[in-house]
Amino acid sequence: MKNRTLVVNALIAALYIAVSALIVPFGFTNIQFRISEVFNHLIVFNKKYFFGIVLGVFLYNVMFSPLGWYDMVFGVAHSAISLGIIILLARYIKNVLILLIANTVVFTFNMFIIAFELNLALGLPFFLTWLTTAAGELAVLAVGIPIMYALNKRVQFGKLI
Repeated sequence: MKNRTLVVNALIAALYIAVSALIVPFGFTNIQFRISEVFNHLIVFNKKYFFGIVLGVFLYNVMFSPLGWYDMVFGVAHSAISLGIIILLARYIKNVLILLIANTVVFTFNMFIIAFELNLALGLPFFLTWLTTAAGELAVLAVGIPIMYALNKRVQFGKLI
């Protein structure tokens, strides 16, 4: 991995943690509203962002999660699986806006992983928890689409790393 890629991924991880820390109480329950999830959209612009995003999720869960190992396993798995799906889809879909929408749909649908975690760890009802966590993920990522799309026109995320 090149130094620039390493540094950019470290910055993404740090930003994920910093932004997530602003809303700690709303990041781990059945009503999740992690604003930092908008960084998941970076994968659309370059697959090299994968490591920074996953590292940010892992470190944030290690530092702040009241669910311990559950969040380290399921939270990281949710991110890694969802990002991997988008990397595969990006081979076939070249339109950035369509990929941003697909990213939102994939992450939202895959919240069943987090619902399963919360069911195991806290005994919360699976389907209701899937609905509430998916709603929070959908809201954050849907609002993030125009923001990341506009920022990309100025910053060109694909060339930063």
